[in-house]
Amino acid sequence: MSRTLRALLVGAALTALAACAGMETATPALESAAPPTTSTAYAQLIDDLRILSADDMEGRDTGAPGGERARAYIVSRLEALGVAAPPMGRLQPWEMQGRTREGPRTFNGVNVLGVIPGTRATDRYIVITAHYDHVGIADGLIHNGADDNASGVATALEIAARLKAAQPEHSVIFAFLDGEERGLLGARHFVEAPPVPLSSIALNLNFDMTARAETDMKLWVTGTYQNPTLRPLLEPVAAENGVALAFGKDTPQDTGNNNWVEASDHAAFYRAGLPFLYLGVDYHPDYHRPTDDFDKVNPAIFAAATELSWRSFQALDRGLDR
Repeated sequence: MSRTLRALLVGAALTALAACAGMETATPALESAAPPTTSTAYAQLIDDLRILSADDMEGRDTGAPGGERARAYIVSRLEALGVAAPPMGRLQPWEMQGRTREGPRTFNGVNVLGVIPGTRATDRYIVITAHYDHVGIADGLIHNGADDNASGVATALEIAARLKAAQPEHSVIFAFLDGEERGLLGARHFVEAPPVPLSSIALNLNFDMTARAETDMKLWVTGTYQNPTLRPLLEPVAAENGVALAFGKDTPQDTGNNNWVEASDHAAFYRAGLPFLYLGVDYHPDYHRPTDDFDKVNPAIFAAATELSWRSFQALDRGLDR
């Protein structure tokens, strides 16, 4: 996409959100302590999405040069934000057997970690996860994975930026995971070799596909059936620019592709008996296709879903461990 067209899209998003801001009545307890100005709020969010889903990332496959470039970009963003590495280091390499269309093979992947200390529950951690890998090049076509999952990475980076400006109550670990598309490999390794004891993890909050809410204008929250005390914390979170939280896809009545309890990296935390929530949009026609590109994303809708993600984090951070 041309620089001019991208500027027009971002400008349209900011205009729409600015108009919407005057009409919204937010719950005071869920507002940011220092919300960004409308003129600068989402430029970096959109830029992160654009860069991570560009053709030169070659679909960000695990162990491929494009995946390495995406990892280097995420590291550079964390360093620029001043997000510290945990004592075990910024990078968490692993080697595991994963799935391909041709059958199992061994992958060498790397998780990217950051930590922001809390002010109240300093020894309790919210682990924010977002996988940065995608399926790479398949049938000669680059699968850019703008929604899956450059969007979740961009959302997590936006939350990291805001937490550097307004420190959270819980300590927060950011885990940008590799190998999700190959069988949740990075998440499985994180749980097997965590940077902090599993007993100190209060919650895994997983972002996977946060951009394309236009299908039903919902950002789905999966996991409150398994963790019912979390739902009352999120129910007061108001809709943003027409996008609202929806709860579900986690009950015994939700079957097949409509059950997301083990659909992404949060499954590794669930299997380890840890509280989890998964935030993501519903399927759309470009899911896992080479057409999941940056130019399919409506910036205003993506920004609204990211605001919901941020407010959801705030509500959980304030309500957990009380």
